[in-house]
Amino acid sequence: MRFDEAYSGNVFIKSHPNYEESEAVIYGMPMDWTVSFRPGSRFGPGRIREVSIGLEEYSPYMDRELEEVKYFDAGDIPLPFGNAQRSLDMIEEYIDGLLADGKFPIGLGGEHLVSWPVIKAMYKKYPDLAIIHMDAHTDLRDNYEGEPLSHSTPIKKACDLIGPKNVYSFGIRSGMKEEFQWAKEVGMNLFKFDVHQPLKEVLPKLAGRPVYVTIDIDVLDPAHAPGTGTLEAGGITSKELLASLVEIANSDVKVVGADLVEVAPVYDHSEQTPIVASKIIREIILGLVQKNK
Repeated sequence: MRFDEAYSGNVFIKSHPNYEESEAVIYGMPMDWTVSFRPGSRFGPGRIREVSIGLEEYSPYMDRELEEVKYFDAGDIPLPFGNAQRSLDMIEEYIDGLLADGKFPIGLGGEHLVSWPVIKAMYKKYPDLAIIHMDAHTDLRDNYEGEPLSHSTPIKKACDLIGPKNVYSFGIRSGMKEEFQWAKEVGMNLFKFDVHQPLKEVLPKLAGRPVYVTIDIDVLDPAHAPGTGTLEAGGITSKELLASLVEIANSDVKVVGADLVEVAPVYDHSEQTPIVASKIIREIILGLVQKNK
């Protein structure tokens, strides 16, 4: 797959036209083949790009402008509809290429299973990798009704790969009792309900380490992001999520990549979900890309 060809569709606002000159690459993973409730997240990447035109280029959160960071929007990976394993293999191969070129990957999902091959690629380059995971759900199942390739499994797969003590989950408020018990027994860092305060306490422990950040939009309360596949009441506000990104940006961790997943625009006619998602991507660009330097 080529990275440097011009993308013919809508691109994220202020995307740089040249791949080689760019520090970061935005790419889409339009897959929702394994969702357990409502499909539609495969349309998330496209709509996040489209509504980004309404963003201000300056972020008062990061005190930076988009023109200060060169990022290339490579469009969506052409994933084969319905073929989960082949899609995951293609994503991993794609990220291998980005990392070989020294790029900071910014992924747009798609269901949360798409984060799994990205984490695999990251771990190959960064064997001391840690993960910051913000989500409503534990995602710690081994399978969903017998199927190991499910959007309810990526964090369990990550724990098995890099060790549960290297995974930090925030905002969790839904999952099987067995998942919460397993996390406690193996020493995984799982923080229920809140994000900002426990994150502040954790970040000093991760100083200097390579960290991958994965954000499921349903970490937000449905009042802030109704356009997602599996809604969970009792979530955080968009203000808390933005403050958490600022906290990461101001910390001593080395962020090596990030993704935002599970935006399903069809369930939100107000479009507040893709709008808040595009703002989150702006803050990732302005706050986290520089953490890789």
